[in-house]
Amino acid sequence: MSNLSNDKSRTDILNRLKRAEGQLRGIQRMVEEGQPCLDIASQMAAVRKALDSTYVRMTVCFMEEQLTERLGDNPKQKKHVDDVLEDMQALLGKVR
Repeated sequence: MSNLSNDKSRTDILNRLKRAEGQLRGIQRMVEEGQPCLDIASQMAAVRKALDSTYVRMTVCFMEEQLTERLGDNPKQKKHVDDVLEDMQALLGKVR
């Protein structure tokens, strides 16, 4: 299994997770304060979307690392791989 070795991707994923963590804390506070269920549900949906987006980003990162490992670091191939992965991320993002 591949490790998350790309610093830019790792930072992006960590930032997304920290943002979702903050949203979850906000939801906990809303529950403790007795806020309306509809407001809480709305925030929960936002966190789910943020986590789904992070999962897609992690999946694309994994694919990129695996393809680079298998195909090598040929700049021409890298451009094609980057284009395909960008399209994949857009398509996977629409699945949610």
